[in-house]
Amino acid sequence: MEMPLFLKGFTIGIAIAAPVGPIGVLCIQRTLTRGAFHGLISGLGAATADALYGFIAAFGLTVISDMILTYQFWFRLIGGLFLCYLGIKAFLATPAPEAATEKKLGHLEAYGTTLLLTITNPMTILAFAAIFSGVGLFGDSLHYVPASLVVLGVFTGSGVWWCILSGCTDIFRKKFSLQKLGWVNKVSGIIIFTFGVFALVSVIQ
Repeated sequence: MEMPLFLKGFTIGIAIAAPVGPIGVLCIQRTLTRGAFHGLISGLGAATADALYGFIAAFGLTVISDMILTYQFWFRLIGGLFLCYLGIKAFLATPAPEAATEKKLGHLEAYGTTLLLTITNPMTILAFAAIFSGVGLFGDSLHYVPASLVVLGVFTGSGVWWCILSGCTDIFRKKFSLQKLGWVNKVSGIIIFTFGVFALVSVIQ
């Protein structure tokens, strides 16, 4: 029996989100220093971008994907610079004593930064194209409703992964003092900044 389309998309969403990269480090750092909800909101920004790229792959929007790949230099350059900025910001950040003091603007910023970071990684569209082809989900062969189920599955799978990651990380948050959280910021900042440097180096090669 063939796997339902939503479940296929769900599995793809987890597969794309699960590898720990700069977004994962950022989500962990924000969860430890600002609370589970802040980390989850950060992850949902990435899940939204994953769903957007899944939409492009599922509906066979080659014009958009070709444009993204054509201008991938600028996408990667912006993404690399933004990672460096976020790394420095995380390194210099002061842990909040209470996660409840976070303002709505902070949540919108958390969502927007990870959305932008994921969108500016053109390799994501290539990953989706390869996976969709591998499991037989070609844009031309999917009608609107089936394709929408796949995209919904991608978003749900990615979102569930970020929920698990932020929830598990939050368990350890209660064991961290403010001093230790300060070190979390510094170590995370260095790692995120390093990801940014590697991204910029790959641009000029």
